[in-house]
Amino acid sequence: MSKPVKIDFVSDVACPWCAIGLAALERAMADIGGDLQVELHFQPFELNPDMGPEGEPIAEHLAHKYGLSADQLAQNGEALRQRGETLGVRIDLQKRDHIYNTFDSHRLLYWAGELGTEQQHALKRALLQAYHGEGRNVSDREVLVDIAGATGLDVDEARRILDTDAFAAQVREREHFYQQRGIRAVPSVILNDRHLVQGGQPPEVFAQALRQLAGIAG
Repeated sequence: MSKPVKIDFVSDVACPWCAIGLAALERAMADIGGDLQVELHFQPFELNPDMGPEGEPIAEHLAHKYGLSADQLAQNGEALRQRGETLGVRIDLQKRDHIYNTFDSHRLLYWAGELGTEQQHALKRALLQAYHGEGRNVSDREVLVDIAGATGLDVDEARRILDTDAFAAQVREREHFYQQRGIRAVPSVILNDRHLVQGGQPPEVFAQALRQLAGIAG
């Protein structure tokens, strides 16, 4: 019998490498299969906590934030698209033309996590696909309600949460918790509260770590 592995996946919906990192982790888990036991939790991180609800054009935002030229942005974007394609993740550079504030999506994810790990996982995947694959505005409350409903969550409760400040304090507390522990970039995948895997690593990296911690032979 393998040992259970707790995974805290610290990430932001607006982060394309988070979509890639999650897909790589999921593939590693599927490849190991067998009696691998994982407890997967998604933890909040905001790349742009001060961004307004209208968002910003993504090319303009990245050029200002990181000093990247148009050619560099295009090269990076194509590398992301290709990497995503190998993992079955759609990153549509034409549709993903704006970046948005993601705090409300984190509030919904916190709520989903209260319902169960499967519900939270399904919502996280749906949010990542909606933004990176479809270019939907993940700061728009009706969009968020629609995404929540598509994963089987109660749309009335989702709307009630978004119309209030429900789970805002809890999300802020979780963000602060991981910031205080030195998390400055995402995805940051923390295994058993001790072992850190950062970035959009290939499935093999996640598989090696999971096998070692679970006590499963390679």
